[in-house]
Amino acid sequence: MKQKHTNTGLINGVMLNAYPDSIGSKLSDTIAMLKLPEFKDTFSLFYVLPTFFNSDLDRGFSIIDYGLNKELVSQNDLDTLEALGVLLKFDIVLNHLSVASPQFKDLLKYGNNSEYKDFFINWNHFWDGYGEMNEDGIIIPEPQYLNKLFMRKSGLPILKVPFPDGSEQPYWNTFYQEITNNKITINDLKNVEGLTLDGAELICKKINSAIDSAKPLAEIEFGDLNVFRTEILQNVKQKRSYLGQMDVNAKSPMVWDFYEETLAKLAGYGCKILRLDAFAYLHKEVGQSNFFNIPGTWDYLERIRRIADKHQLTLLPEIHAEYGVHLHDEVAQEGYQIYDFFLPGLMIHTLETKSGTAIKKWAQEIIKKNYKTVNMLGCHDGIPVLDLKGKTLNGSYHEGLLEDKDIEAIMDVVMARGGRVKNLYDPSGKKISYYQVNATFFSALGEDPKKLLLARAIQLFMPGIPQIWYLDIFAGKNNYEAADQGGSGGHKEINRTTLSLEDIQEGLKQDVVLNQLEIIRLRNTLNAFNGSLDLPNVSDDQLVFSWTHGEDKAQLEVQLKDFSFKISYTEKAVSKILNF
Repeated sequence: MKQKHTNTGLINGVMLNAYPDSIGSKLSDTIAMLKLPEFKDTFSLFYVLPTFFNSDLDRGFSIIDYGLNKELVSQNDLDTLEALGVLLKFDIVLNHLSVASPQFKDLLKYGNNSEYKDFFINWNHFWDGYGEMNEDGIIIPEPQYLNKLFMRKSGLPILKVPFPDGSEQPYWNTFYQEITNNKITINDLKNVEGLTLDGAELICKKINSAIDSAKPLAEIEFGDLNVFRTEILQNVKQKRSYLGQMDVNAKSPMVWDFYEETLAKLAGYGCKILRLDAFAYLHKEVGQSNFFNIPGTWDYLERIRRIADKHQLTLLPEIHAEYGVHLHDEVAQEGYQIYDFFLPGLMIHTLETKSGTAIKKWAQEIIKKNYKTVNMLGCHDGIPVLDLKGKTLNGSYHEGLLEDKDIEAIMDVVMARGGRVKNLYDPSGKKISYYQVNATFFSALGEDPKKLLLARAIQLFMPGIPQIWYLDIFAGKNNYEAADQGGSGGHKEINRTTLSLEDIQEGLKQDVVLNQLEIIRLRNTLNAFNGSLDLPNVSDDQLVFSWTHGEDKAQLEVQLKDFSFKISYTEKAVSKILNF
């Protein structure tokens, strides 16, 4: 029996995905690429990553404010994209804002007298009555609460920041942070009573030398000047620079006023699809994991949806969870579009094992349950693998899309080809699971052009809106130098190589690039993809996707044994066949 899926999303075209400066040095360079004849009719949507806005960390996901980043973006760029018929997708990072945001800077300046004192989450205030204060002035939640927390990094999710009263206050910080000790001068020590000029010069040399060598300040020997130690180190702390993604307090009405203002602003930029980044961490409650708390997360999503509806914005919640939890199903059943984070791992499994069983089973679920998906292969982040796993819930095991041994095999093959790993941690800092592996999709496939082209064809014939990472179009390879130089988050830079306009022109001489663009153009323009999808029964080493809309048809026939495929289509009574 044939199963059918009907696309009913905002628009049924192909979506480009890039930073504003992924091509050249600013967004206008990407627009210049889109105007090239080879790119004609290839993309109807553009997911522009959040360095589009003013940001300072995590390549855009630490938002200072949602104004245009004028170093990379102009209003003329937005007008040109509109004239090209390209609709826009943006992020709102619901869970956090930058330390450098106006709201957090006000908090640092005025402390408890700030109008934004409830805009963020003071860790000690949140856990007051549910734990014990340690010697560092941080409340450690009782084990029954602490052990439930879902952690994205090792250690407690806090950043201690200086208040004007001289105290250091711990604020909730789920994701990234950086603390930089800045060098001091004699002038910074002028208020240390009793410290001589010679003593101040000596202290400056000791502290600045420690900063240069990354030596902990606590290990500095002050000798005869030790009596001034506490006051001097306090002055050093006051000069620190902070970067961090500070969790907002969604129980504050001011946060919801901020969301109202932001969604109106994004709609004004031409946004049509709004990705809800890190929304599953937004709701926080004592005694819960603080990752997709129920029912609080659903309540917040509904509030966001009501705001979005005012501005005709389609919401796309971003969530990673094991398939066995079936959280993707719950979100879809609430009427939201969902990310198909399962496809990248399934694609690698399909091509490496030359078996279409798993990917076909997932496609059939999308059809049966009428999920509205946005799918991808590569992206700005890693290749998700945790998402494919099963999960034990209430003593009952719920199967994943792949068995653990098959998931490990994906990890092994991508790592053997140069991938880097991102892990998850428990509250003690112990690794509890891998999260995703970072690599370009081309390198993950062994840098085999036939595999990349077939992977793209399968993606484009899968149900859902296909989102395509700019670097994959040009068969980008792992950038180990960028990954090594990228610091704690450097693993992601392996897949973020900036391409010059000269690189684009050279790339357009390659068959793997031109053939991808040809198939992308078909997916973006053929009427058949506005219809229903059939998945005929074929042998395990084959796949067939057949789209039909009225008299128009588009069919992909795949031979996994040698990675060859054929596309046949009929448009306005004209039939064509393409063999690859």
